[in-house]
Amino acid sequence: MFRNLVQNTLAMSSKRQFHASAVCCKVQAGRYKITQKRDRALTYEMANPPHYIAHRKSWNSWDTSTLYEGLRAAETAAEDVFIRRFVTGTWHNMFASEVIIKRQHNIIRIAGLVVQSVPARKMYFLTGYCEELLSNWLQCPVKMEIQIIPKREDAIFKYI
Repeated sequence: MFRNLVQNTLAMSSKRQFHASAVCCKVQAGRYKITQKRDRALTYEMANPPHYIAHRKSWNSWDTSTLYEGLRAAETAAEDVFIRRFVTGTWHNMFASEVIIKRQHNIIRIAGLVVQSVPARKMYFLTGYCEELLSNWLQCPVKMEIQIIPKREDAIFKYI
């Protein structure tokens, strides 16, 4: 019985073959697919692929939280998610671009393009409201750097 099992295993292993295909060096992560009608609108931040971060998007990648060792990376990621959700909830349907978070030493700067859909008085209130609450919650100075555009279509960089 054992001998038949060993012979069958050896017979099957001799039939197995190793198959390898050519390595594909095509990187698809972080890129948007082209639509058939080319009607998907992309902003400037979305149009640049991730490998251009050091060249075209360097002002968006200022992050000094990794200078010190420890568990700060996990805290930074959780804070960034909280900041993005708080800002998009406070400025409901007004951000025409992504919420950009810049960390430099002890200061967190939040940037983006905002559509002029409310009076200027309300814009100033929302800016101060976000800065004050986030500064208290995160225990560091927070600055909002927003640029106002008249309509959402002005933020479109290209269509794919």
